Amino acid sequence: MNPIIIYRDDIDWRQEAEFAKKHFTCYNSRLKVKAGDLVIARFSALPFFKEQENDYKEIGAQMINNYTEHNYIADLGNWYWDLADFTPKTWNDLVSLPEKGPFILKGETNSKKFFWKDLMYAEDKKAAIDIYGKLCADSMLQYQKIYIRQYIPLETYMIGLQGLPITKEFRFFCYKDQILSGGFYWSSHVEELSEIPNSDEVPREFLYKIINIVKENTNYYVIDVAKTQSGEWIVIELNDGTCSGLSENNPDILYKNLKKCLDNDKIWK
Repeated sequence: MNPIIIYRDDIDWRQEAEFAKKHFTCYNSRLKVKAGDLVIARFSALPFFKEQENDYKEIGAQMINNYTEHNYIADLGNWYWDLADFTPKTWNDLVSLPEKGPFILKGETNSKKFFWKDLMYAEDKKAAIDIYGKLCADSMLQYQKIYIRQYIPLETYMIGLQGLPITKEFRFFCYKDQILSGGFYWSSHVEELSEIPNSDEVPREFLYKIINIVKENTNYYVIDVAKTQSGEWIVIELNDGTCSGLSENNPDILYKNLKKCLDNDKIWK
């Protein structure tokens, strides 16, 4: 198949556009898609993912992640049990939540991390109940399932606004069983650090344990991992590679490696 990028022309895309266009044909209109195309819907699949997938099928094209594969990584509840040994304990209801915390709360895909004190971090169950109610009324999260996760202290560089910990956390873009690129997660705070942490610090043995599980359920995805204060590496989040911001990933490396993988992938041909 012929891989192309269909993009939404927003600020996130403009930061990477010149690099993506070095390696892929890119369009900002779905009307450009033809039979035989493999669509990488960069920032453009939501909110009508299923409808787009159906339209592309109708003309003989397909998406790099289908709707089922997208949902697997976009909803914490779908991948949690597969990675339960590598990620914080998680509850999907308040009834079974223990009284003693601390906890963090987030939607199935998104969080309100930049409102850490008010809308994410809870010292105990009582505080979690209060935040849960606020998230259910939030315009971004009101249609997402809300999850409560055990709060595990991470190795921390600084404390940002609202008490947000800026931690040793990294984002890796992956295609099937290949790591395409890696970078420090907290792009919003790199100018405040004396040096940018290097993603090579993350043990590849750990990453490939995660990859070997996730690759069975989706194609193009990101893994966010962090180092705890006790020195262990844990999975913080998974998400669809087409919908995820770069963090400090180098877009030239990312798109070069993604194109190479797709060109060599006989499954698509």
